[in-house]
Amino acid sequence: MDYEITLLTGMAISVMFALSLNLITGFCGQISLGHAAFQGVGAYTAALLGKAAGWPFLATLPAAMLLAGVLGVVVGLASLRVRDDFLAITTMGVVFLFVGAVRQQDVLGGELGVSGIPDHGFGRIGFMAVALLACVLVVLLSSHIRRAWMGRVFNGIAEDEDTMRVLGIDVPRYKLAAFAIGTALAGLSGAFLAYHLQFIGADNFGFIESITVLSMVVVGGIGSVSGVLVAAAVLSALPAWFQFIGDYKLLVYGGLLFLMMRFSPGGMAGLVRRAMRAGGAREGGA
Repeated sequence: MDYEITLLTGMAISVMFALSLNLITGFCGQISLGHAAFQGVGAYTAALLGKAAGWPFLATLPAAMLLAGVLGVVVGLASLRVRDDFLAITTMGVVFLFVGAVRQQDVLGGELGVSGIPDHGFGRIGFMAVALLACVLVVLLSSHIRRAWMGRVFNGIAEDEDTMRVLGIDVPRYKLAAFAIGTALAGLSGAFLAYHLQFIGADNFGFIESITVLSMVVVGGIGSVSGVLVAAAVLSALPAWFQFIGDYKLLVYGGLLFLMMRFSPGGMAGLVRRAMRAGGAREGGA
């Protein structure tokens, strides 16, 4: 039973993390290769507030989201000047800067990380329930944004940013909004991760984790809420089911990322749509 509880909790956290990136990369088309840094900001914020200041777990969540979101806006400002490959390189640099800075700061645990994170006070089942509830709320928020005017503007920016500018859309404001919301949600997942693991270190939020979460988004289908949800849940559980995946994480998830981008850029959601269209065409022909 403990194994299933731990697995479901980890799945919920991974889904939150993947959907936070999907909002930036999937909805708004802003490529980010350093998303783990924002999860790390949330994790360290929650861990230190709980350990050093004695804050209860739930009280650390808004602070984790706020600090991660502020950093996201700062990074988002870079997206106003660079695009595509240059933006990817810029965001990739953020995660290396974050890891390097954490390792040099004794107050953040340095190379040893932060241990002794206090208990969340919910019990294992209770914490799983809270994580699942937060996951559901993130799913609902993502679905709402996707259907709302903001989501349509995000999609327009992803498709053709210059045309949106011609139409009078305030593109910089919407880009910053995508980064702010997406990175704040990453901070939320980081807070849950810190209390789930009870120990965090710089390596928990390095480049490998950024590639892992990006592969979840691409495999699920860039911009698809349901596809990313399923992909994140399944891919996050793979290391628990197959030990070698945990040992070769970058190779496995990087390989998945390459294969999907090469053979099915629409991810699983794209495959499902094509299958449904093919089925409809056969029925029409019959």
